[in-house]
Amino acid sequence: MHAPLRVHRTASALALTLLFAACGGGGSGAPSPPPGDPALPDPQYRASYLSPFSAGCDGGQGGGSVYTNAEVEPMVAVDPTNPNRLIGVWQQDRWSNGGARGNMTGVSIDGGRTWTQRMAPFSRCTGGDYPRVSDPWVTISPNGIAYQIAIAFDGQVFVTGSSSAVLVSRSADGGDTWSRAVTLRSDGDGFFNDKESITADPADARHVYGVWDRLDASGGGPTWLSRTTDGGASWEPARSIYDPGTTSQTINNQIVVLPDGTLVAFFTQLDSAPDRQTLTVIRSQDKGLTWSGPIVVSPVQAQGTQDPENLQIRIRDAELLGAITAGPDGSLVAVWQDSRFSGGLRDGIALSRSIDGGFTWSTATRVNRDPTVPAFVPSVAVRADGTIGVAYYDFRSNTSDPGTLPTDYWLARSTDGGATWRESRVAGPFDLAIAPLAGGLFLGDYQALISIGDAFVPFYAAVNSGNLSNRTDVFASLVTSGGAAASATVAELLDGDAPMPAFATEPLPATPELQRKLHESANRVMERRHFTWRSTAP
Repeated sequence: MHAPLRVHRTASALALTLLFAACGGGGSGAPSPPPGDPALPDPQYRASYLSPFSAGCDGGQGGGSVYTNAEVEPMVAVDPTNPNRLIGVWQQDRWSNGGARGNMTGVSIDGGRTWTQRMAPFSRCTGGDYPRVSDPWVTISPNGIAYQIAIAFDGQVFVTGSSSAVLVSRSADGGDTWSRAVTLRSDGDGFFNDKESITADPADARHVYGVWDRLDASGGGPTWLSRTTDGGASWEPARSIYDPGTTSQTINNQIVVLPDGTLVAFFTQLDSAPDRQTLTVIRSQDKGLTWSGPIVVSPVQAQGTQDPENLQIRIRDAELLGAITAGPDGSLVAVWQDSRFSGGLRDGIALSRSIDGGFTWSTATRVNRDPTVPAFVPSVAVRADGTIGVAYYDFRSNTSDPGTLPTDYWLARSTDGGATWRESRVAGPFDLAIAPLAGGLFLGDYQALISIGDAFVPFYAAVNSGNLSNRTDVFASLVTSGGAAASATVAELLDGDAPMPAFATEPLPATPELQRKLHESANRVMERRHFTWRSTAP
């Protein structure tokens, strides 16, 4: 077992730390101020501390610039045996040209109010074998056993001598210690394993599923899966469960489990001939042994986000990526960025539901309140009472100052299946302009959202405005406030709090201009992941 990272405090220091935590601060070293307005309706708690890594602990390979103390791309899970125990994971010390020095783990035993750092041995800096890691994800089985997954790599993608792997570590003590990493798949320079996730069956502690895309240097990127059927004692050999062909690939693979035990695998399919992107699901009714053919959720018409005052500065957001969750009634909810709500001008947050296990899906509706500014990186959860929550960033507080980029993080809630929405600000405004630059200003390809009782718990990265030595941190927020009404127009934004309806919007016509923009979007998504990649589509 890998020994936990201990955070030593005297009794008086601990009391001071808890005081900072209650105000949204805390951590080792001098605490940086929490993001956002002190009048925010819901408390925020800092989960990440200053970096525990020494300079050069990863071997100093691969070039690029490292953002020490920058934490990005968080994921979190709640323990089914104890809803006060949360386990969060994130990238620690992000590199500009891919991955991080390590993936860190935070453990909370009080519902997200205070956090202790731990680490799983994936990278050299955390006791593993690879220089860099990325894409942290965590899940907890119904018996309380926790699993986290990561991609780990050495060298740039498809460059001679490079390698990549999908690794899993297991914790039997609530996240305090983590096992030696198990390799689900490793490859040399002809392949790259990317964008993995992990899901425990909520009704069967024996079954846990890891899923990812495996890019082939000669073309194509199928969905691959490995599973354990004995609670992590062993893992089956990884195998392809869906292959879109040599001119296509999947990305953003995730699995959710319906109440009847059906598995639904969700991903974005990128097709270079013709040039298109679709959110897609496949289904398994035998614990992942066999899978259905693809079912399209929706076309994706995301164009990505830019700094409105500095158009050459891009935001590395969830362009072409989506998130999915299953409700207690078996409904499925998917969210993603899409420009259809603004006639192709900017991305908003789209939502679609399925009430028949993923066979059919509703027309996309807009979740974000203000349609006049970009909204990006959505996450989604459904509470036990059926309330849907969607968290996202937007530029509602942005000004004309080209030197800053004020950004807010929001939570929208719907108690009627997405027909109407209310929202509240979770964090911000903070200055996104000083976020790590990694293929664009970067807080993560995804953020996390869970629920505990009647509270949603966003688990997200935010910028410590003005602090270049500690640019970002990971926070948890316990959201119980009602929020303001969602609206369809700017005039409605200024007019009362009555819930406003969502509006279903079909995809935009495939004009040559839109096709060009979508093709450029696909190029950016892939080039951010391996810099040798170039699209061959027209």
